[in-house]
Amino acid sequence: MHPSGMAAEGDTKLLVALYHPEPAVAARIAAAVVAAGYAVDVLPDPDAGLRPWLGQCFDLLLLGSPVDATAADALAAVRLARSVAGRRPLFVLTDRDSRDARLTALSGGADDALGWRGNLPEVTARIAALLRRSLMAAGQLGVGDLRIDLIDRRVERAGQLIRMPQREFDLLAHLARVPGRPMSRAALLKAVWRIDFDPGTNRVEVHVARLRAKIDRGFDWPMLHTIKGEGYALHPHRGVPGLTTC
Repeated sequence: MHPSGMAAEGDTKLLVALYHPEPAVAARIAAAVVAAGYAVDVLPDPDAGLRPWLGQCFDLLLLGSPVDATAADALAAVRLARSVAGRRPLFVLTDRDSRDARLTALSGGADDALGWRGNLPEVTARIAALLRRSLMAAGQLGVGDLRIDLIDRRVERAGQLIRMPQREFDLLAHLARVPGRPMSRAALLKAVWRIDFDPGTNRVEVHVARLRAKIDRGFDWPMLHTIKGEGYALHPHRGVPGLTTC
């Protein structure tokens, strides 16, 4: 998060726009979202004008609803946020952990609603799920700072275009669909090469090595990991205990 509360210009991370009427709560949520690997733009009170809300190219809008909000005020806030978010995901956090509060948010147009009560790990997990579904619906996959356009078959990491042939693209796309989870050699042979048996060649290892050279070499940290005895995995964050890139 930028010191001013705005995402830094040129940041290639997925951007979460956040509003909560209590600044201390907003700061706490923002810190957890940043720690989960996203950029955050903390929005000002909409009563002061919607220009900052409408001027951001965010990927998800996170709206906080305070515990003392009436049902009518909460519904109006969600409807306003829905109009700003458009087709992008809208996630509402209600400070009151009640079924009625969640139903109000969902009926107002939220894609998800959580009575969170400080449960920040669940908040960030739900953000990840919403963003993953949103990108896939748009024909895109995102893992960390890696962007994969499934329609144009285009790959970028940290804003840098990476060119690759069809097999390597297909291999990367299959790994990106299950970030952080290993895919076995047999599963990759079946998914990428449509082979249901072990041909006794090292084709998977060769293509993984070529793919690793393209998406990891020259970047700050490796994403493509070899997991001994299990296969290969793409991980969105730096430093994954128990994994090896050998």
